[in-house]
Amino acid sequence: MLNPISKSIFLPDGREIIIETGKLAKQADGAVTVRMGNTMLLATVCAAKDANPGVDFMPLQVEYKEKFSAIGRFPGGFTRREGKASDYEILTCRLVDRALRPLFPDDYHAEVFVNVTLYSSDGVDMPDALAGLAASAALAVSDIPFNGPISEVRVARVDGQFVINPTFEQLERADIDMMVGATLDNIMMVEGEMQEVQESEMLEAIKVAHEAIKIQCQAQLELSAACGKLEKRTYCHEENDEDLRQDVKDQCYAKAYAVATSGTDKHTRAEAFAKILEDYKADFLEEELAEKGAMINRYYHDVEKEAMRRAILDEGKRLDGRKTTEIRPIWIETDYIPGPHGSAVFTRGETQSLTTVTLGTKDDEKLVDDVLNYGKERFLLHYNFPPFSTGDARPQRGVGRREIGHGNLAHRALKRVLPADYPYVLRVVSDILESNGSSSMATVCAGTLALRDAGVHITAPVSGIAMGLISENKGQNYAILSDILGDEDHLGDMDFKVTGTAKGITATQMDIKVDGLSYEILENALAQAREGRLHILGKMLEAQPEARPDFKEHAPRIETLRVAKEFIGAIIGPGGKIIQGMQEKSGAKISIEEIDGEGRVEVSAANKTAIDTAMGMIKAIVAMPEVGEVYEGKVSSIMSFGAFVEFMPGKDGLLHISEIDWKRFDTMEETGITEGQTLRVKLLDIDPKTGKFKLSRRALLDKPEGYVEPERRPRPERGERGDRRPRPERGERREPREPRGDN
Repeated sequence: MLNPISKSIFLPDGREIIIETGKLAKQADGAVTVRMGNTMLLATVCAAKDANPGVDFMPLQVEYKEKFSAIGRFPGGFTRREGKASDYEILTCRLVDRALRPLFPDDYHAEVFVNVTLYSSDGVDMPDALAGLAASAALAVSDIPFNGPISEVRVARVDGQFVINPTFEQLERADIDMMVGATLDNIMMVEGEMQEVQESEMLEAIKVAHEAIKIQCQAQLELSAACGKLEKRTYCHEENDEDLRQDVKDQCYAKAYAVATSGTDKHTRAEAFAKILEDYKADFLEEELAEKGAMINRYYHDVEKEAMRRAILDEGKRLDGRKTTEIRPIWIETDYIPGPHGSAVFTRGETQSLTTVTLGTKDDEKLVDDVLNYGKERFLLHYNFPPFSTGDARPQRGVGRREIGHGNLAHRALKRVLPADYPYVLRVVSDILESNGSSSMATVCAGTLALRDAGVHITAPVSGIAMGLISENKGQNYAILSDILGDEDHLGDMDFKVTGTAKGITATQMDIKVDGLSYEILENALAQAREGRLHILGKMLEAQPEARPDFKEHAPRIETLRVAKEFIGAIIGPGGKIIQGMQEKSGAKISIEEIDGEGRVEVSAANKTAIDTAMGMIKAIVAMPEVGEVYEGKVSSIMSFGAFVEFMPGKDGLLHISEIDWKRFDTMEETGITEGQTLRVKLLDIDPKTGKFKLSRRALLDKPEGYVEPERRPRPERGERGDRRPRPERGERREPREPRGDN
């Protein structure tokens, strides 16, 4: 028997979110539907009863899937079936995962699977803003141990006002677009993009989002209580030996602390830490290691973590010997590879990005065929993280979720500084050749340099920095670290990436791994990040003061032209005859499409001569004839009363026999004009009713001396029968009338 339970949440603008459980997927450990308007998601969560042997981490897997039927569409492709996750779905998974993962108990190691599915949408409300709420609510109505609830909201500043969970239409006008995840008390995750805003504006947006999240978390607690799920299942996923734990600390801590304060490089430090563990294990028999080896590894990891954290908090000494605000050495080289249209190497410490830029035409656009996003993408940024970048001996497989997430962050950082209405399709590819902290920020810096090397005049250069945090006593004692190392990220409490220009922030991503991050710490971290960001930007400008003034010789050339909608057909011609002819004559590639009620023509070629030729032909087609102008035309056909001359592409006018010369001709044969002949003509008149054109060649010739205009024969008065020609007898042909001089 159904016993559904629901809770309503109201957003500041009055829209309602309904969470309901007890109807669908009742065999899952937890299942809820979340609905706002006609957007509805189903979230389920299932957890294994026990942890797999040897697992000492949190094996959480989050999946987000959108059904094409949600908006009444068929999937593309041959099978007409949903396939692998799109980039958008993967990015939504990551948003949910990053907020949930830190809140599972440290000693809970059972496999947990969270699935969120979009089943309905009207294309108005954005479902990714509800996915975090749905996942957390499913955990709230289950007995799975979880230190939540959390919720996520999108906060945008639209026309100067903050909006929670804006619609697709509202988001197009936003200068701040951020997703924020939090508990009742603490911010857990932030990701978004901005239009060069100040740190204080970003902080204000986070605070607005947190107020909305608190309401959603409280609703989940009430829902959990109504379902009787406040008590969670008991578990035992770790075996511990406290005497062994203490012995590992006693024997290894001092040695680990010495390595943590030695200021050595990454690989030397890693080898030294590994040697401490190896020496400690050497005192154990094989049988003892088989039983206690996993515990020793876990306890030593804790020792290594504590040594690093104490060195920073007590002495201000970081693993590589830097001060907390110090940036690693930077070296830059642009125009490094001759083949691409732009390239740059950006190296900061032991992190290195080799980034290339390729300029393309309309044919290179990426087709996006997601459930709620169908269109074309003109700016692509791809991030690759091969195993050799960290010295790992393993094969390189396909693109992982981490690579998609890091690439998306760099994409968001750079896309708002691209020139408006840029004619080129841009592809930026960052290959990470070395990694020890913040390779995504190296991608942003290298991407800026490579774009400018390609001759792309972005509105302002962008730099990025990753900040870390070491804290204790719920933030009472803390140290903010600029330009963090990989180990400082792994063993620390925060990974906070900030990108921006000298004017303001363009993108951010933050993950918190502990409770108790105050707004004071956030504010200080943003201020310290700005100092580091500007330092890195200064180094970039030293290496590359200006963008390349022009493209490289082997880069394609593109020019665009906006034309009235009615000219699209004239440019294409019947069956594409006109546009194909122009391409053949000029050697340029021409494409045209309708955008915002007008035609956008794109002409591309390897040289400027071809582009100029094609543009000249297109402009001739779209140009409006003007009375009194002189044109070079070609005779297209000859009639008994004159000739039709194509004086502009697709536009013919009548050159009457009387307008050919000052001399009188009785027949067209006397004029000597032939089809295909080129003539200079003047446009005398455009008939306002029919739009027909009247041309003259005579008007361009000198009038003979003493010339007298011949008198025109008067027309007969209407009704004078004597002036009419006699009706021919049956079987006889009427003689043709003489032309009257009009067309």
